[in-house]
Amino acid sequence: MSAVKIAERWFERQSVGDGVTLLYEPHVHPFIRCNIWHVAGRDRDLLIDTGTGVASLRAEVAKITARPVTAVATHIHYDHVGSFHEFDCRLMHEYEAPRMRDYREFAALDMAHFPEDIRACLAGYGLAEADGALVDALPHEGYDIASYRVRSIEATGTIGEGDVIDLGDRHFSVFHLPGHSPGSIGLFEAATKTLFSGDAIYDGPLLDELPGSDIAVYRQTIKRLRDMEVAIVHGGHDPSFGRERMIEICDAWLALRG
Repeated sequence: MSAVKIAERWFERQSVGDGVTLLYEPHVHPFIRCNIWHVAGRDRDLLIDTGTGVASLRAEVAKITARPVTAVATHIHYDHVGSFHEFDCRLMHEYEAPRMRDYREFAALDMAHFPEDIRACLAGYGLAEADGALVDALPHEGYDIASYRVRSIEATGTIGEGDVIDLGDRHFSVFHLPGHSPGSIGLFEAATKTLFSGDAIYDGPLLDELPGSDIAVYRQTIKRLRDMEVAIVHGGHDPSFGRERMIEICDAWLALRG
């Protein structure tokens, strides 16, 4: 069914404590409803992933902060980089930054446009036989779902394993967590044992057969995550969770993939 209603507001936000705010797009199907994480810092703020780009994320973030913002893409999939172009400081892993400069990745808001190889990966989400729009509203009159594209943009910097993002009073170490995609990363704050994991791990079916995914590489990432001393994990999708749940997710995936 095509989306016909006009959304009163495109984003919702929720404070989760410790200076962290979750932003999300309620009118987007959960499959591509990325968790967008805003972290307040003393000198600048951090934005982890940028959603679909259907509506202006920068305008929404401006309601939260007047400080400069560092936008980090945990990986290149379209539900995480749609508004990447809106921010002046843009960081992503060196493996995927060249592909962001000339964006040719798959991106669609309608299941009718999904190729068969991607549909085949989505059984865990109940989408394999789905058809129709992945949004249940439009951001404004005249918005054309079929014309949806992700804007190509050059990252202003690349990041990789061991790099640190400094907000003045908060510091986040970059972990390279490939498998879901070659340049997937997470950000870890040692002081609070908080991990922003992107799509390397979240509390839902982990996608490991997409174009660019690598199960053998992913296995090493999952084993690494299982051994991490974390207090809270804020994933790229679905609710946040603690270390005990992370171990359960890792063990379930390892049992499935061997």
